[in-house]
Amino acid sequence: MTRLLIVLLGAALPLLFSLAEGGEVGVCYGRVATDLPDPASVVQLLKKNSITMVRIYDTDPTVLRSLANTNIKVTVELTNEELPLAAADQNNFALRWVQSNVKAYYPATLINGVTIGNEVFKEASHLNSQLVPAMKNVQAALAKLGLADAVKVTTPIAFDALKTSFPPSAGAFKDDIALSVMSPMVDFLQQTGSYLMVNFYPYLAYLDTPGMSINYLLFRPNNGVPDTVSGQTYFSLFDAELDAVYYAMEKLPSSSMHVGGMRKLTAGGGSLDVHQGEHGHPNKGHKGVGTPQNAQDFMAGLTLQVLQGNSATAAANGHNLLAASAVRGTPHRPNADLNVYIFALFNENNKPEDEQDFGLFYPNQQPVYPNPIDFVHGGTIGGPLQASYCVANAAVGDVALQAALDYACGNGADCSAIQSGKPCYEPNTKLAHASYAFNDYYQKNGRVRSACDFSGAGTIVNQAPSGACDPSPSWCVANAAVGDTRLQAALDYACGRGGADCTDIQPGARCFDPDTKVAHASFAFNSYYQRRGRATGTCDFAGAGTIVRQAPKIGNCVLPSRA
Repeated sequence: MTRLLIVLLGAALPLLFSLAEGGEVGVCYGRVATDLPDPASVVQLLKKNSITMVRIYDTDPTVLRSLANTNIKVTVELTNEELPLAAADQNNFALRWVQSNVKAYYPATLINGVTIGNEVFKEASHLNSQLVPAMKNVQAALAKLGLADAVKVTTPIAFDALKTSFPPSAGAFKDDIALSVMSPMVDFLQQTGSYLMVNFYPYLAYLDTPGMSINYLLFRPNNGVPDTVSGQTYFSLFDAELDAVYYAMEKLPSSSMHVGGMRKLTAGGGSLDVHQGEHGHPNKGHKGVGTPQNAQDFMAGLTLQVLQGNSATAAANGHNLLAASAVRGTPHRPNADLNVYIFALFNENNKPEDEQDFGLFYPNQQPVYPNPIDFVHGGTIGGPLQASYCVANAAVGDVALQAALDYACGNGADCSAIQSGKPCYEPNTKLAHASYAFNDYYQKNGRVRSACDFSGAGTIVNQAPSGACDPSPSWCVANAAVGDTRLQAALDYACGRGGADCTDIQPGARCFDPDTKVAHASFAFNSYYQRRGRATGTCDFAGAGTIVRQAPKIGNCVLPSRA
Protein backbone atom coordinates (compact mmCIF):
# COMPACT_ATOMS: atom_id res chain seq x y z
CA MET A 1 0.00 0.00 0.00
CA THR A 2 1.45 3.35 -1.01
CA ARG A 3 1.70 5.64 2.00
CA LEU A 4 0.73 8.81 0.21
CA LEU A 5 1.54 11.92 2.20
CA ILE A 6 2.21 14.66 -0.35
CA VAL A 7 2.52 14.52 -4.11
CA LEU A 8 4.09 17.17 -6.27
CA LEU A 9 2.09 16.63 -9.43
CA GLY A 10 -0.83 18.63 -10.70
CA ALA A 11 -1.80 17.00 -13.98
CA ALA A 12 -2.87 13.35 -14.07
CA LEU A 13 -0.19 10.98 -15.28
CA PRO A 14 -1.49 8.75 -18.08
CA LEU A 15 -2.24 5.29 -16.72
CA LEU A 16 0.39 3.51 -18.77
CA PHE A 17 1.55 1.31 -15.93
CA SER A 18 0.21 0.14 -12.60
CA LEU A 19 1.37 2.10 -9.57
CA ALA A 20 4.06 0.38 -7.54
CA GLU A 21 4.51 0.72 -3.82
CA GLY A 22 6.35 3.88 -2.98
CA GLY A 23 7.48 5.67 0.15
CA GLU A 24 6.79 8.70 2.27
CA VAL A 25 7.46 12.39 1.81
CA GLY A 26 7.75 14.87 4.65
CA VAL A 27 9.32 18.27 5.24
CA CYS A 28 12.18 19.64 7.33
CA TYR A 29 10.91 22.29 9.73
CA GLY A 30 14.03 24.29 10.49
CA ARG A 31 13.88 27.46 12.56
CA VAL A 32 17.19 29.22 11.90
CA ALA A 33 15.48 32.51 11.14
CA THR A 34 14.28 35.69 12.81
CA ASP A 35 10.97 36.06 11.02
CA LEU A 36 9.18 32.71 11.14
CA PRO A 37 5.57 32.30 12.29
CA ASP A 38 4.97 30.85 15.74
CA PRO A 39 4.80 27.03 16.00
CA ALA A 40 1.02 26.99 16.40
CA SER A 41 0.64 28.87 13.10
CA VAL A 42 3.14 26.53 11.43
CA VAL A 43 1.13 23.52 12.53
CA GLN A 44 -1.97 25.08 11.00
CA LEU A 45 -0.01 25.54 7.76
CA LEU A 46 1.03 21.89 7.85
CA LYS A 47 -2.53 20.74 8.48
CA LYS A 48 -3.96 23.06 5.84
CA ASN A 49 -1.61 21.52 3.31
CA SER A 50 -2.01 17.93 4.53
CA ILE A 51 1.66 17.54 5.43
CA THR A 52 1.78 14.59 7.80
CA MET A 53 5.48 14.02 8.45
CA VAL A 54 8.06 16.54 9.73
CA ARG A 55 11.65 16.51 10.89
CA ILE A 56 12.79 19.04 13.51
CA TYR A 57 16.34 19.74 14.65
CA ASP A 58 15.84 19.72 18.42
CA THR A 59 13.14 18.89 20.97
CA ASP A 60 11.66 22.36 21.47
CA PRO A 61 8.73 21.96 23.92
CA THR A 62 6.55 24.60 22.24
CA VAL A 63 6.94 22.91 18.87
CA LEU A 64 6.27 19.43 20.24
CA ARG A 65 3.21 20.58 22.18
CA SER A 66 1.89 22.36 19.09
CA LEU A 67 2.19 19.12 17.13
CA ALA A 68 0.18 17.14 19.68
CA ASN A 69 -3.09 15.52 18.56
CA THR A 70 -2.45 16.36 14.89
CA ASN A 71 -1.50 12.86 13.61
CA ILE A 72 1.64 14.46 12.16
CA LYS A 73 4.61 12.12 12.55
CA VAL A 74 7.66 13.82 14.05
CA THR A 75 11.37 13.01 13.99
CA VAL A 76 13.27 14.83 16.74
CA GLU A 77 16.99 15.37 17.22
CA LEU A 78 19.49 14.81 20.00
CA THR A 79 21.89 17.56 18.93
CA ASN A 80 25.61 17.38 18.22
CA GLU A 81 26.17 19.28 21.46
CA GLU A 82 24.27 16.64 23.46
CA LEU A 83 25.85 13.68 21.68
CA PRO A 84 28.93 13.24 23.94
CA LEU A 85 26.66 13.26 26.98
CA ALA A 86 24.55 10.48 25.49
CA ALA A 87 27.67 8.51 24.58
CA ALA A 88 29.16 8.75 28.08
CA ASP A 89 25.73 8.21 29.64
CA GLN A 90 26.77 9.37 33.08
CA ASN A 91 23.89 9.48 35.54
CA ASN A 92 21.68 7.75 32.95
CA PHE A 93 21.73 10.79 30.65
CA ALA A 94 20.19 8.90 27.71
CA LEU A 95 17.28 7.61 29.80
CA ARG A 96 16.62 11.02 31.29
CA TRP A 97 16.80 12.61 27.83
CA VAL A 98 14.30 10.13 26.37
CA GLN A 99 11.96 10.57 29.34
CA SER A 100 12.01 14.36 29.01
CA ASN A 101 12.04 14.70 25.22
CA VAL A 102 10.17 11.67 23.88
CA LYS A 103 8.16 9.91 26.60
CA ALA A 104 6.81 13.22 27.93
CA TYR A 105 5.08 13.97 24.60
CA TYR A 106 4.34 10.53 23.13
CA PRO A 107 1.81 9.36 21.97
CA ALA A 108 -0.12 12.66 21.80
CA THR A 109 2.77 13.90 19.66
CA LEU A 110 3.57 11.09 17.25
CA ILE A 111 7.34 11.00 17.64
CA ASN A 112 8.52 8.17 15.39
CA GLY A 113 12.25 8.81 15.16
CA VAL A 114 15.23 10.22 17.02
CA THR A 115 18.23 11.42 15.03
CA ILE A 116 21.50 11.33 16.93
CA GLY A 117 23.33 14.46 15.81
CA ASN A 118 23.29 15.84 12.29
CA GLU A 119 26.09 15.35 9.75
CA VAL A 120 28.53 14.50 12.54
CA PHE A 121 31.31 13.39 10.17
CA LYS A 122 31.18 16.80 8.47
CA GLU A 123 30.25 19.19 11.26
CA ALA A 124 31.74 17.55 14.38
CA SER A 125 34.23 14.92 13.28
CA HIS A 126 35.84 14.87 16.73
CA LEU A 127 32.67 13.06 17.84
CA ASN A 128 32.94 10.25 15.26
CA SER A 129 33.98 7.60 17.77
CA GLN A 130 31.15 8.56 20.13
CA LEU A 131 28.35 8.41 17.54
CA VAL A 132 27.47 4.70 17.65
CA PRO A 133 27.71 4.48 21.45
CA ALA A 134 25.31 7.42 21.72
CA MET A 135 22.90 5.73 19.31
CA LYS A 136 23.02 2.49 21.30
CA ASN A 137 22.40 4.25 24.61
CA VAL A 138 19.38 6.15 23.29
CA GLN A 139 18.04 2.93 21.78
CA ALA A 140 18.46 1.14 25.12
CA ALA A 141 16.60 3.95 26.87
CA LEU A 142 13.72 3.72 24.40
CA ALA A 143 13.59 -0.04 24.94
CA LYS A 144 13.53 0.38 28.72
CA LEU A 145 10.55 2.73 28.39
CA GLY A 146 8.70 0.44 25.95
CA LEU A 147 9.14 2.77 22.97
CA ALA A 148 11.71 0.92 20.85
CA ASP A 149 9.17 -0.45 18.39
CA ALA A 150 7.46 2.90 17.80
CA VAL A 151 10.51 5.19 17.80
CA LYS A 152 13.58 4.37 15.72
CA VAL A 153 17.10 5.68 16.27
CA THR A 154 19.26 6.79 13.34
CA THR A 155 21.74 9.51 12.39
CA PRO A 156 21.79 11.76 9.31
CA ILE A 157 25.10 11.69 7.44
CA ALA A 158 26.07 14.04 4.62
CA PHE A 159 26.40 12.53 1.14
CA ASP A 160 30.05 13.55 1.15
CA ALA A 161 30.69 10.77 3.66
CA LEU A 162 31.31 8.79 0.47
CA LYS A 163 34.80 8.95 -0.99
CA THR A 164 33.51 7.67 -4.34
CA SER A 165 30.02 8.01 -5.78
CA PHE A 166 30.43 7.62 -9.54
CA PRO A 167 29.70 5.32 -11.12
CA PRO A 168 27.17 4.28 -8.47
CA SER A 169 28.59 0.74 -8.32
CA ALA A 170 31.90 2.24 -7.14
CA GLY A 171 30.21 3.87 -4.15
CA ALA A 172 32.37 3.60 -1.02
CA PHE A 173 32.61 5.36 2.33
CA LYS A 174 35.67 7.38 3.28
CA ASP A 175 38.43 5.30 4.80
CA ASP A 176 38.44 7.09 8.15
CA ILE A 177 34.83 6.14 8.90
CA ALA A 178 34.13 2.97 6.90
CA LEU A 179 35.41 0.35 9.34
CA SER A 180 35.49 2.32 12.55
CA VAL A 181 32.00 3.88 12.42
CA MET A 182 29.87 2.89 9.43
CA SER A 183 30.26 -0.87 9.75
CA PRO A 184 29.13 -1.09 13.41
CA MET A 185 26.48 1.56 12.73
CA VAL A 186 24.91 -0.42 9.89
CA ASP A 187 24.95 -3.56 12.04
CA PHE A 188 23.16 -1.63 14.79
CA LEU A 189 20.56 -0.18 12.40
CA GLN A 190 19.81 -3.63 10.98
CA GLN A 191 19.54 -5.23 14.39
CA THR A 192 17.07 -2.60 15.61
CA GLY A 193 14.91 -2.48 12.46
CA SER A 194 15.90 1.11 11.75
CA TYR A 195 17.33 2.84 8.66
CA LEU A 196 20.30 4.95 7.64
CA MET A 197 19.54 8.63 7.05
CA VAL A 198 21.49 10.57 4.41
CA ASN A 199 21.24 14.24 3.44
CA PHE A 200 21.30 14.65 -0.36
CA TYR A 201 21.70 17.80 -2.46
CA PRO A 202 22.10 16.60 -6.07
CA TYR A 203 22.50 20.11 -7.48
CA LEU A 204 25.97 20.21 -5.88
CA ALA A 205 27.11 17.27 -8.03
CA TYR A 206 25.57 18.98 -11.05
CA LEU A 207 27.57 22.15 -10.40
CA ASP A 208 30.75 20.11 -9.95
CA THR A 209 30.32 18.02 -13.10
CA PRO A 210 30.90 19.88 -16.39
CA GLY A 211 28.71 18.59 -19.18
CA MET A 212 26.06 16.98 -16.98
CA SER A 213 22.56 17.54 -18.40
CA ILE A 214 20.31 19.66 -16.21
CA ASN A 215 17.50 17.35 -17.32
CA TYR A 216 19.30 14.50 -15.52
CA LEU A 217 19.25 16.61 -12.35
CA LEU A 218 15.63 17.78 -12.66
CA PHE A 219 13.96 14.43 -13.53
CA ARG A 220 13.19 15.58 -17.07
CA PRO A 221 13.53 13.26 -20.09
CA ASN A 222 17.19 12.60 -20.85
CA ASN A 223 19.42 10.06 -22.55
CA GLY A 224 20.58 8.47 -19.31
CA VAL A 225 24.01 7.90 -17.78
CA PRO A 226 25.36 4.34 -17.93
CA ASP A 227 27.18 2.54 -15.15
CA THR A 228 29.42 0.34 -17.27
CA VAL A 229 30.34 -1.88 -14.31
CA SER A 230 26.82 -2.78 -13.18
CA GLY A 231 25.23 -2.49 -16.62
CA GLN A 232 22.52 -0.20 -15.24
CA THR A 233 21.52 3.06 -16.94
CA TYR A 234 20.46 5.92 -14.68
CA PHE A 235 17.92 8.52 -15.74
CA SER A 236 18.07 10.67 -12.62
CA LEU A 237 20.89 11.85 -10.41
CA PHE A 238 18.58 10.99 -7.49
CA ASP A 239 18.75 7.27 -8.31
CA ALA A 240 22.49 7.37 -8.99
CA GLU A 241 23.36 9.02 -5.67
CA LEU A 242 21.04 6.79 -3.67
CA ASP A 243 22.44 3.65 -5.26
CA ALA A 244 25.98 4.87 -4.56
CA VAL A 245 25.08 4.78 -0.85
CA TYR A 246 23.61 1.28 -1.16
CA TYR A 247 26.76 0.04 -2.91
CA ALA A 248 28.90 1.70 -0.25
CA MET A 249 26.99 -0.11 2.51
CA GLU A 250 27.44 -3.43 0.73
CA LYS A 251 31.21 -2.97 0.76
CA LEU A 252 31.29 -2.70 4.56
CA PRO A 253 32.47 -5.82 6.43
CA SER A 254 30.17 -7.09 9.14
CA SER A 255 30.55 -9.60 11.93
CA SER A 256 26.89 -10.57 11.63
CA MET A 257 26.19 -10.57 7.90
CA HIS A 258 29.00 -11.21 5.47
CA VAL A 259 28.42 -12.96 2.18
CA GLY A 260 31.25 -13.48 -0.24
CA GLY A 261 33.06 -10.37 0.96
CA MET A 262 29.99 -8.17 0.65
CA ARG A 263 27.29 -7.26 3.12
CA LYS A 264 23.93 -8.82 2.25
CA LEU A 265 21.90 -5.65 1.69
CA THR A 266 20.49 -6.33 -1.75
CA ALA A 267 16.86 -7.18 -2.48
CA GLY A 268 15.74 -9.94 -0.19
CA GLY A 269 16.65 -10.74 3.39
CA GLY A 270 18.78 -8.48 5.51
CA SER A 271 18.06 -5.29 3.60
CA LEU A 272 18.51 -1.84 5.14
CA ASP A 273 16.73 1.16 3.68
CA VAL A 274 18.20 4.63 3.28
CA HIS A 275 15.91 7.50 4.25
CA GLN A 276 16.73 10.93 2.92
CA GLY A 277 16.93 13.23 5.90
CA GLU A 278 17.24 16.30 3.70
CA HIS A 279 16.69 16.50 -0.03
CA GLY A 280 16.40 19.92 -1.57
CA HIS A 281 16.96 22.24 -4.48
CA PRO A 282 17.53 26.00 -4.18
CA ASN A 283 14.95 28.43 -5.52
CA LYS A 284 17.52 31.19 -5.96
CA GLY A 285 21.22 31.62 -6.81
CA HIS A 286 23.83 28.85 -7.07
CA LYS A 287 25.18 29.88 -10.48
CA GLY A 288 21.71 30.07 -12.02
CA VAL A 289 20.61 26.53 -11.22
CA GLY A 290 18.48 27.89 -8.38
CA THR A 291 15.23 29.20 -9.85
CA PRO A 292 11.61 28.69 -8.76
CA GLN A 293 10.87 26.75 -11.95
CA ASN A 294 13.89 24.46 -11.51
CA ALA A 295 13.07 23.98 -7.83
CA GLN A 296 9.48 23.05 -8.59
CA ASP A 297 10.45 20.72 -11.43
CA PHE A 298 12.93 19.04 -9.10
CA MET A 299 10.38 18.68 -6.31
CA ALA A 300 7.74 17.37 -8.71
CA GLY A 301 10.11 14.75 -10.06
CA LEU A 302 11.45 13.86 -6.63
CA THR A 303 8.05 13.28 -5.09
CA LEU A 304 6.71 11.38 -8.07
CA GLN A 305 9.81 9.19 -7.87
CA VAL A 306 9.28 8.54 -4.17
CA LEU A 307 5.60 7.74 -4.46
CA GLN A 308 5.75 5.74 -7.68
CA GLY A 309 9.34 4.55 -7.55
CA ASN A 310 11.91 4.14 -10.29
CA SER A 311 9.10 3.25 -12.71
CA ALA A 312 8.27 6.94 -13.01
CA THR A 313 11.71 7.86 -14.32
CA ALA A 314 11.94 4.82 -16.55
CA ALA A 315 8.53 5.54 -18.06
CA ALA A 316 9.35 9.21 -18.62
CA ASN A 317 12.35 8.12 -20.66
CA GLY A 318 10.50 5.63 -22.85
CA HIS A 319 11.72 2.38 -21.32
CA ASN A 320 9.88 -0.87 -20.80
CA LEU A 321 6.80 0.20 -18.90
CA LEU A 322 5.67 -3.27 -17.88
CA ALA A 323 9.08 -4.03 -16.42
CA ALA A 324 9.28 -0.59 -14.87
CA SER A 325 5.96 -1.05 -13.11
CA ALA A 326 7.57 -3.60 -10.81
CA VAL A 327 10.33 -1.20 -9.76
CA ARG A 328 9.48 0.89 -6.73
CA GLY A 329 13.01 1.66 -5.57
CA THR A 330 16.21 2.26 -7.52
CA PRO A 331 17.89 0.32 -10.32
CA HIS A 332 20.13 -1.47 -7.79
CA ARG A 333 17.59 -1.75 -4.98
CA PRO A 334 14.24 -2.24 -6.77
CA ASN A 335 12.43 -3.34 -3.61
CA ALA A 336 13.54 -0.44 -1.44
CA ASP A 337 11.01 2.03 -0.10
CA LEU A 338 11.98 5.62 -0.83
CA ASN A 339 11.47 8.01 2.06
CA VAL A 340 12.32 11.69 1.85
CA TYR A 341 12.20 14.84 3.95
CA ILE A 342 12.07 17.86 1.66
CA PHE A 343 14.43 20.60 2.73
CA ALA A 344 12.87 22.91 3.73
CA LEU A 345 9.49 24.17 4.87
CA PHE A 346 10.64 27.83 4.98
CA ASN A 347 13.38 30.05 3.62
CA GLU A 348 15.55 30.71 6.69
CA ASN A 349 17.34 34.05 6.87
CA ASN A 350 19.82 33.19 9.62
CA LYS A 351 21.37 30.24 7.84
CA PRO A 352 24.56 30.72 5.79
CA GLU A 353 23.76 32.60 2.60
CA ASP A 354 24.04 29.54 0.37
CA GLU A 355 21.51 27.64 2.53
CA GLN A 356 18.80 30.29 2.87
CA ASP A 357 16.68 29.82 -0.24
CA PHE A 358 15.38 26.25 -0.16
CA GLY A 359 11.93 26.82 1.28
CA LEU A 360 8.56 25.77 -0.03
CA PHE A 361 7.17 28.82 1.77
CA TYR A 362 8.29 32.30 2.70
CA PRO A 363 8.12 33.15 6.41
CA ASN A 364 4.83 34.97 5.73
CA GLN A 365 3.45 31.52 4.76
CA GLN A 366 3.10 32.47 1.12
CA PRO A 367 4.44 29.85 -1.33
CA VAL A 368 7.79 30.55 -2.94
CA TYR A 369 6.65 29.33 -6.34
CA PRO A 370 4.56 31.76 -8.41
CA ASN A 371 1.26 29.93 -8.14
CA PRO A 372 -0.09 28.75 -4.79
CA ILE A 373 1.26 25.39 -3.66
CA ASP A 374 -1.80 23.26 -3.20
CA PHE A 375 -0.93 20.50 -0.75
CA VAL A 376 -3.73 17.96 -0.95
CA HIS A 377 -3.65 14.75 1.06
CA GLY A 378 -3.45 12.07 -1.56
CA GLY A 379 -3.42 14.80 -4.18
CA THR A 380 -0.93 17.48 -5.06
CA ILE A 381 1.40 20.06 -3.80
CA GLY A 382 2.18 22.59 -6.40
CA GLY A 383 1.76 20.96 -9.75
CA PRO A 384 3.01 22.57 -12.93
CA LEU A 385 3.47 26.29 -12.92
CA GLN A 386 0.51 27.84 -14.68
CA ALA A 387 1.10 30.73 -17.01
CA SER A 388 1.42 34.09 -15.30
CA TYR A 389 2.33 37.58 -16.40
CA CYS A 390 3.37 40.88 -14.83
CA VAL A 391 1.53 43.97 -15.98
CA ALA A 392 1.67 47.63 -15.01
CA ASN A 393 -0.75 49.12 -12.50
CA ALA A 394 -2.16 52.31 -14.02
CA ALA A 395 -3.32 53.56 -10.62
CA VAL A 396 0.21 54.48 -9.51
CA GLY A 397 0.51 57.18 -12.20
CA ASP A 398 3.03 57.92 -14.94
CA VAL A 399 5.83 59.13 -12.65
CA ALA A 400 5.94 55.88 -10.69
CA LEU A 401 5.57 53.84 -13.89
CA GLN A 402 8.50 55.65 -15.49
CA ALA A 403 10.72 55.04 -12.47
CA ALA A 404 9.82 51.34 -12.45
CA LEU A 405 10.24 51.14 -16.25
CA ASP A 406 13.74 52.63 -15.96
CA TYR A 407 14.59 50.11 -13.25
CA ALA A 408 13.34 47.11 -15.25
CA CYS A 409 15.13 48.13 -18.45
CA GLY A 410 18.31 48.89 -16.50
CA ASN A 411 18.32 45.59 -14.62
CA GLY A 412 17.99 42.89 -17.21
CA ALA A 413 14.69 43.38 -19.05
CA ASP A 414 15.10 43.46 -22.84
CA CYS A 415 13.43 46.72 -23.77
CA SER A 416 14.69 46.93 -27.35
CA ALA A 417 11.26 46.09 -28.79
CA ILE A 418 9.62 49.15 -27.16
CA GLN A 419 12.06 51.66 -28.65
CA SER A 420 10.84 54.05 -31.34
CA GLY A 421 10.31 52.26 -34.65
CA LYS A 422 10.47 48.79 -33.10
CA PRO A 423 7.65 46.18 -33.16
CA CYS A 424 6.21 46.96 -29.70
CA TYR A 425 6.65 50.75 -29.55
CA GLU A 426 2.92 51.28 -30.22
CA PRO A 427 0.82 52.07 -28.30
CA ASN A 428 3.28 54.70 -27.10
CA THR A 429 2.04 54.95 -23.49
CA LYS A 430 3.75 54.55 -20.17
CA LEU A 431 1.29 51.81 -19.26
CA ALA A 432 1.97 49.72 -22.37
CA HIS A 433 5.74 50.13 -22.26
CA ALA A 434 5.91 49.44 -18.53
CA SER A 435 3.78 46.30 -18.91
CA TYR A 436 6.12 45.03 -21.61
CA ALA A 437 9.26 45.72 -19.54
CA PHE A 438 7.80 44.44 -16.28
CA ASN A 439 6.76 41.16 -17.85
CA ASP A 440 10.11 40.60 -19.52
CA TYR A 441 11.84 41.19 -16.18
CA TYR A 442 9.35 38.93 -14.38
CA GLN A 443 9.75 36.03 -16.81
CA LYS A 444 13.55 36.28 -16.77
CA ASN A 445 13.58 36.16 -12.99
CA GLY A 446 11.66 32.92 -12.79
CA ARG A 447 8.23 34.50 -12.16
CA VAL A 448 8.87 34.95 -8.44
CA ARG A 449 6.38 37.28 -6.82
CA SER A 450 9.02 39.81 -5.84
CA ALA A 451 9.98 40.22 -9.53
CA CYS A 452 6.61 41.85 -10.18
CA ASP A 453 6.54 44.29 -7.29
CA PHE A 454 8.15 47.49 -8.61
CA SER A 455 7.05 49.32 -5.44
CA GLY A 456 3.43 48.59 -6.22
CA ALA A 457 3.62 49.47 -9.90
CA GLY A 458 3.31 45.86 -11.06
CA THR A 459 0.69 43.17 -10.60
CA ILE A 460 0.54 39.47 -11.52
CA VAL A 461 -2.22 38.13 -13.75
CA ASN A 462 -2.84 34.58 -14.96
CA GLN A 463 -4.46 35.44 -18.28
CA ALA A 464 -2.39 36.74 -21.18
CA PRO A 465 -3.02 40.51 -21.30
CA SER A 466 -5.21 41.55 -24.20
CA GLY A 467 -3.22 43.26 -26.93
CA ALA A 468 0.16 42.42 -25.41
CA CYS A 469 2.92 42.64 -27.99
CA ASP A 470 5.06 39.61 -28.76
CA PRO A 471 8.04 40.77 -30.85
CA SER A 472 9.38 37.35 -31.73
CA PRO A 473 6.86 34.53 -31.33
CA SER A 474 8.12 30.96 -31.45
CA TRP A 475 6.67 27.49 -31.13
CA CYS A 476 7.90 24.06 -30.08
CA VAL A 477 7.04 21.14 -32.35
CA ALA A 478 7.93 17.46 -32.45
CA ASN A 479 10.95 16.15 -34.33
CA ALA A 480 9.62 13.20 -36.34
CA ALA A 481 13.14 11.88 -36.92
CA VAL A 482 13.47 10.53 -33.36
CA GLY A 483 10.70 7.97 -33.94
CA ASP A 484 7.40 7.17 -32.26
CA THR A 485 8.87 5.51 -29.16
CA ARG A 486 10.80 8.59 -28.06
CA LEU A 487 7.96 10.88 -29.06
CA GLN A 488 5.55 8.86 -26.90
CA ALA A 489 7.91 9.04 -23.91
CA ALA A 490 8.27 12.81 -24.25
CA LEU A 491 4.53 13.20 -24.86
CA ASP A 492 3.81 11.28 -21.64
CA TYR A 493 6.20 13.53 -19.74
CA ALA A 494 4.74 16.77 -21.16
CA CYS A 495 1.12 15.79 -20.45
CA GLY A 496 1.96 14.23 -17.07
CA ARG A 497 4.71 15.55 -14.87
CA GLY A 498 5.38 18.47 -17.23
CA GLY A 499 1.91 19.95 -16.82
CA ALA A 500 1.07 20.64 -20.47
CA ASP A 501 -2.63 21.11 -21.18
CA CYS A 502 -3.39 18.09 -23.35
CA THR A 503 -7.19 18.32 -23.16
CA ASP A 504 -7.55 19.22 -26.84
CA ILE A 505 -5.75 16.10 -28.11
CA GLN A 506 -8.01 13.62 -26.32
CA PRO A 507 -10.35 11.49 -28.48
CA GLY A 508 -13.20 13.62 -29.80
CA ALA A 509 -11.53 16.92 -28.90
CA ARG A 510 -10.80 19.61 -31.46
CA CYS A 511 -7.12 18.72 -32.03
CA PHE A 512 -7.29 14.93 -31.79
CA ASP A 513 -7.01 14.63 -35.58
CA PRO A 514 -4.65 13.91 -37.13
CA ASP A 515 -4.24 11.04 -34.67
CA THR A 516 -0.45 10.72 -35.00
CA LYS A 517 2.40 10.79 -32.52
CA VAL A 518 3.98 13.77 -34.26
CA ALA A 519 0.78 15.83 -34.20
CA HIS A 520 -0.10 15.06 -30.58
CA ALA A 521 3.49 15.52 -29.39
CA SER A 522 3.73 18.87 -31.19
CA PHE A 523 0.61 20.10 -29.43
CA ALA A 524 1.83 18.91 -26.00
CA PHE A 525 5.40 20.16 -26.48
CA ASN A 526 4.16 23.60 -27.48
CA SER A 527 1.82 23.83 -24.49
CA TYR A 528 4.72 22.95 -22.17
CA TYR A 529 7.04 25.44 -23.94
CA GLN A 530 4.60 28.34 -23.83
CA ARG A 531 3.62 27.70 -20.20
CA ARG A 532 7.25 28.01 -19.20
CA GLY A 533 7.67 31.34 -20.94
CA ARG A 534 9.61 29.80 -23.85
CA ALA A 535 12.60 29.53 -21.55
CA THR A 536 15.85 28.04 -22.79
CA GLY A 537 15.78 24.24 -22.63
CA THR A 538 12.00 23.89 -22.43
CA CYS A 539 11.76 22.60 -26.03
CA ASP A 540 14.43 19.95 -25.66
CA PHE A 541 12.63 16.72 -24.66
CA ALA A 542 15.90 14.80 -25.07
CA GLY A 543 16.08 15.82 -28.72
CA ALA A 544 12.42 15.14 -29.52
CA GLY A 545 11.44 18.82 -29.77
CA THR A 546 12.51 21.68 -31.99
CA ILE A 547 11.75 25.42 -32.07
CA VAL A 548 10.17 27.04 -35.14
CA ARG A 549 9.47 30.71 -35.90
CA GLN A 550 6.53 30.27 -38.27
CA ALA A 551 3.11 29.48 -36.80
CA PRO A 552 2.57 25.74 -37.32
CA LYS A 553 -0.83 24.39 -38.30
CA ILE A 554 -1.61 20.75 -37.58
CA GLY A 555 -4.87 19.60 -39.13
CA ASN A 556 -7.41 22.20 -38.08
CA CYS A 557 -5.32 23.34 -35.12
CA VAL A 558 -3.08 26.39 -35.09
CA LEU A 559 -0.65 26.08 -32.21
CA PRO A 560 -0.82 29.08 -29.84
CA SER A 561 2.17 31.40 -29.36
CA ARG A 562 1.45 31.92 -25.68
CA ALA A 563 0.06 29.94 -22.77
